[in-house]
Amino acid sequence: MLQYQEPLDLAFQALSDPTRRRMVERLSAGPATVSQLAEPLPMSVSAVMQHLKILEGAGLVVSEKVGRVRTCRVDPRTLSAAERWINDRRRSVERSLDRLGAFLDETKPDEEPGS
Repeated sequence: MLQYQEPLDLAFQALSDPTRRRMVERLSAGPATVSQLAEPLPMSVSAVMQHLKILEGAGLVVSEKVGRVRTCRVDPRTLSAAERWINDRRRSVERSLDRLGAFLDETKPDEEPGS
């Protein structure tokens, strides 16, 4: 197994978990403490911290500890890189579908009169 993974691979791997997606969704609305993130989730604060560690390792979330309070926020750079990758794939598929549509229009048989 490779020891190094591309940042985008780590981001998609981190986002493959529904709990982590929910945490990123919450953080997209603004910074939150670990306790605030844990509150709606059916798990311990310790489990939330493990998920945060994965999100931080993937570059999706950054946190700062002041005293006993750890505050987390989304790091938009990695999220933007994932968005660019998805948009590039979408544009490629759309171009292919546009070419297929144009081909089908060009090769459509002429309709007979009265049909």
